[in-house]
Amino acid sequence: MPVQIDQLEAFIAVVRRGGFTRAGQSLHLSQPAVSRRLEMLEQDLGQPLFDRTRGRAQLTEAGRAFLPHAEAVLAAIGDGREAVRSLAQPDRGTVTLAIVGTLAGTALTGRLERFRRAYPAVRLALRTALSREVSALVKRGEAALGVRYFAETDPDLVSVPLYRETLLTVSAPGHRLAAVRRPSARMLAGEPWVAFPARPGSTGESYALMLSERLGALGLGDAEILPIDSLTAQKRLVEAGFGLGLMPESAVEEELRLGTLRALPVGAMRLSVPVVLVYRRRAPSTGAARALMALLTETWRPARAGRRGAPPAPRQPAVRRPSAAGRRAESTARSARSDS
Repeated sequence: MPVQIDQLEAFIAVVRRGGFTRAGQSLHLSQPAVSRRLEMLEQDLGQPLFDRTRGRAQLTEAGRAFLPHAEAVLAAIGDGREAVRSLAQPDRGTVTLAIVGTLAGTALTGRLERFRRAYPAVRLALRTALSREVSALVKRGEAALGVRYFAETDPDLVSVPLYRETLLTVSAPGHRLAAVRRPSARMLAGEPWVAFPARPGSTGESYALMLSERLGALGLGDAEILPIDSLTAQKRLVEAGFGLGLMPESAVEEELRLGTLRALPVGAMRLSVPVVLVYRRRAPSTGAARALMALLTETWRPARAGRRGAPPAPRQPAVRRPSAAGRRAESTARSARSDS
């Protein structure tokens, strides 16, 4: 018997929920019904997909090999359903965008507001995650588009550059360097830092790795770095004097305005990170997703001088055309409806 869609859904549910009982609850099935679907799938594949002897469903080597293919099949089916629905109502439906949480305070928010005004019948669903998780959501089909830091290396995903986000070195207002007009890199010696945990080999919030690398290049590689996996917690700790921080400019705009953080103009610490749009290479898009892609890939303009913490603002009506896919998205969106 060929593999059935409900078998793949049961397999993915067990993986994501971590067990047969919770998978059954998510699928509104009994635990024996989930087990039966998995047994039929394993019979077809000729290999066990889960190790059931440890009190928790653990993927076997065969299960790990099969997982990305099962996810791709379900994602393709979801794409097909949305594509058919969009034929009848191209400016309706739901489009899911996954974004890195720290980008929520940037000009990206303004563009999403424009999209909602232009397409009031489209439900824009947002999910926040770390960069690597944004890519995973897009690849699994749980999000049509994603906005993250740094280009994605997965061959199944396309990365479209949007703009570069400036990183600022910040301190508490009472810090000894806050009163220095032009602090040098040597003045950073002995200073602790508050940052995201560095994950070697990961394309996650990689500006944490950029901090370690830049400090090493400046001869400050022995600096203490307090790993905090929350930007909000990082800001509060820096405000309290626990160390310096290297943070996205747009993410500290409010604190700089209120004076609870102070930007340190250390020339050697001038860094920026690319912000990119990601989508699946071979995934058919709905009209709503194409319209959102066209709006997000319009040309981004650097922040105006004197507006501290301001993110790049959109230039009208020029359109960035980084790829053939982007050009097709823009053409479709224009013919469907104006986005401004």
